[in-house]
Amino acid sequence: MCWALFEYYLKDLDDRACLWEPSPDCWTVRPDAEGDWVADWQVPEPDPVPSTSIAWLTWHIGFWWTTTLTHCFGEGAPPRESIHWPGTTEATTAWLSSLKDSWRTELLRLTDADLDSKERTAGLPWGDNIELVHVASWLNFELTKNVAEIGLTQRAYGASTRAAGG
Repeated sequence: MCWALFEYYLKDLDDRACLWEPSPDCWTVRPDAEGDWVADWQVPEPDPVPSTSIAWLTWHIGFWWTTTLTHCFGEGAPPRESIHWPGTTEATTAWLSSLKDSWRTELLRLTDADLDSKERTAGLPWGDNIELVHVASWLNFELTKNVAEIGLTQRAYGASTRAAGG
């Protein structure tokens, strides 16, 4: 259901809307010297946490899915710094769709015992010693939260462009 809501928002997204910054202190994605789109990040997070661009939010979805998928079903999670925003809304949509399909495929192969196991989450930086079913639930909740933020930011972008006459 959350993915259907995401698709609803995706149909009206473009690169300009994705990169729009709703406030001066906004976290977004920026090309580095090599041309890779790198997400703003700070540890620990500042208080208050900055607003975010849609591009940053889509990167964040991809970051969590990549990290969890490769940790639980691959050879370990890559470092955060190596996970880049694809650079366009179209490429981002394809990236996230592929991650969603891969995640779903892996989960559908599992038994109830596999889902109740902590084996695949051992060493996961934020889910160590937690049953996989709870990690999967958390990931779905994170997707839902980010999609809601995308919808809100998209509406704010639309309002700002209408107010500016463009």
